[in-house]
Amino acid sequence: MTRIVFSGGRVFTGRTTEPGDVVVEGDRIVDVGIGLDGDTVVDATGHTVLPGLFDCHVHFMLSGSDLVRSLNTPFSLRFYEAIGNMRATLRCGITTVRDALGADLGVAEAVRRGLVPGPRMQIAINMVSQTGGHNDDWMQCGAHISPPLHPGLPDTVADGPEELRKVVRTLVRHGADIIKIASSGGVLSPRSNPRHAHFRDEEIAMIVQEARAAGIAVMSHAMSGDGILTAVRNGVRSIEHGVFLTDSGVEAMLENGTWLVPTLMAPRMVLDQAAAGVAISDVILEKAKSVVAQHFQSFQKAYRAGVKIAMGTDSGVGAHGDNLTELTLMAEYGMSPAEAIHATTRSAAELMGLEDELGELAPGKLADLVLVEGDAEQHVKAGTLKQAIRAVYQNGVSVL
Repeated sequence: MTRIVFSGGRVFTGRTTEPGDVVVEGDRIVDVGIGLDGDTVVDATGHTVLPGLFDCHVHFMLSGSDLVRSLNTPFSLRFYEAIGNMRATLRCGITTVRDALGADLGVAEAVRRGLVPGPRMQIAINMVSQTGGHNDDWMQCGAHISPPLHPGLPDTVADGPEELRKVVRTLVRHGADIIKIASSGGVLSPRSNPRHAHFRDEEIAMIVQEARAAGIAVMSHAMSGDGILTAVRNGVRSIEHGVFLTDSGVEAMLENGTWLVPTLMAPRMVLDQAAAGVAISDVILEKAKSVVAQHFQSFQKAYRAGVKIAMGTDSGVGAHGDNLTELTLMAEYGMSPAEAIHATTRSAAELMGLEDELGELAPGKLADLVLVEGDAEQHVKAGTLKQAIRAVYQNGVSVL
């Protein structure tokens, strides 16, 4: 096979960047070092070579928070929009994601089979919610307003352990790689309160039990302090958002090895759309405003305590392709730029159970690489990382 050497750049080692070359054969990295040669040379002089980046919380089937637009979007058009959303994500260096609600098995398979370009993905398909919870789309007028259920997207609103057992098994049947639940209310749901916990211990315990029986993990949308605690003590793998994280929640996460996926961008995306003229209800807008400052404080609390953190954005709530803003926010609120990159590479790979294949530039790993002009850490700090990306490789093939 042809040996491609990325020569003369600086290589991100996981904690810092050092001068080095990376050699790729086929879809694998075969060597990392100084003065390496190959059949084809990619001149990386003046560039930082990063591993392929991760986003652990996206929604490819969503394209913003404009309810009126959503109601006037033909059913099948969303699948075509998802192609553009995946392309935009890939072009900013993100080669692997967790789709946290929306993408069904067909969307994932289209990427896996090479029919459309996009990040490799683990899919949750739909979010498991209690009646009146964060994924119950019932409106006060009596209408349901979410995209319609279809053969690839089953109903996941359920109550009580036995109903939830059935829902989890149904999601596994439909191809879920991970189970997503809502153990608190949220911002965009019409009737839920992000400060209220949802599901009781026996309900989440059942969900986790059934997921583990299928060999997969559980991620939990959890904003309220009690909702976080209930999810953590019953064995979820990651807390998404973690807005009202308490000291006891931090202690529980440390004790159980639970991950945090902060999605610091999420409420800001809602507020930015409202400022741009998107019609967002006063109730949702007030919820978004109420969580921003607390969100950052909780992130800082978790980071300083040593909670494991992986990058996620909630893209789909807002625009796809702006994902790398999340690294700048993580750096602004306490992480070093190198730590933010680590959260977006090695840490994210570990969260998703892909650390044996991805997340770092090392022999034997899949050849996902991102070439960044200049110093990637400085770009994270300045908020210019996306603009500095010059090439993206996935499985050894250029996709940008």
